Amino acid sequence: MKILVTGTAGFIGFHLANKLLEQGVEVVGIDNINNYYSTGLKYARLAEAGISREAENWHKKIVSTKNPAYSFVRMNLQDREQIDQLFETEKFDKVCNLAAQAGVRYSIENPRAYIDSNIVGFINILEACRHNNIQHLVYASSSSVYGNSAKMPLSVDDAVDNPVSLYAATKKSNELMAHTYSHLYGIPTTGLRFFTVYGPWGRPDMAYFSFTKNILAGDAIKIFNHGDLYRDFTYIDDIVEGITKILNAPPQKATSHKPQASSTKHQVSRIKNQASSIPYKVHNIGNSSPVKLMDFIETIEKALGQEAVKEYHDMQPGDVYKTYADVSALENDFGYSPDTPLAEGIAEFVKWYKSYFK
Repeated sequence: MKILVTGTAGFIGFHLANKLLEQGVEVVGIDNINNYYSTGLKYARLAEAGISREAENWHKKIVSTKNPAYSFVRMNLQDREQIDQLFETEKFDKVCNLAAQAGVRYSIENPRAYIDSNIVGFINILEACRHNNIQHLVYASSSSVYGNSAKMPLSVDDAVDNPVSLYAATKKSNELMAHTYSHLYGIPTTGLRFFTVYGPWGRPDMAYFSFTKNILAGDAIKIFNHGDLYRDFTYIDDIVEGITKILNAPPQKATSHKPQASSTKHQVSRIKNQASSIPYKVHNIGNSSPVKLMDFIETIEKALGQEAVKEYHDMQPGDVYKTYADVSALENDFGYSPDTPLAEGIAEFVKWYKSYFK
């Protein structure tokens, strides 16, 4: 089994590649190592996986010194020619597309970066999958597609027609694009709506990272909406467990059934939906247990043994009040059960943070 993981210099991609290698899978990783946040951290993740600083060179395949089953190529998703060549050369079985321009607030000031990476880049991945007999494409969507929905918990059956950021709009676009390719070409695709992932080697633009940095430095932390926010914080190991299970189970096209004369109107509708279904799925992947922001901050304070200096602000543009994932489909289909307590996950992050930053 050979799997392409895009975004392996990133947080989730780094952890996923390591997990797949533990399972005996051959992994090729790509990333453009952009400067949205510290490239030093991205190169450190690669180094941790045995990829040398030669990774700075574009389009050069670097084999890990720690595991020969892992190789890395610096590449842009929007570079269609290079993506096509990579697929043709490597003969992947499956693809996990985690590379994207991340961040809600960054999209307000830098919209074109999201179109280039999340739209143009994703169509290049879809086209490459179409022409290379890929068994399963798993790709990163986001809980941000739900916008400011008041209905909780958030379910994949909910309408997602009102994004409040361009980032969210590009993620919803990815789901629509994947649906079209599953429908037209029979490519099995699964979209994953991630809910606030945290843990060691995490992203510096995430709140828990900046909170930790500022608390240790004695600087004030910015608390938006005056602390009245809720997030479904999910530890990285629980996320990776879910992704690996999903990768191994591509959605199948349903068998057509003919409605019986005695079927109710609801049954006829359900049967028709099954008959016309395609190998396409979208899943929430989160902890299914929202935490109030002030409780989250208190957990970090306890792990650090230091109280934060707090600075309260109004809600930020593009932000949402609450995220809370309904993961019943993952539980039923894959036995998915995130079980890392928040205090334990934060303690692991703080331990890594202090070690990494000395």
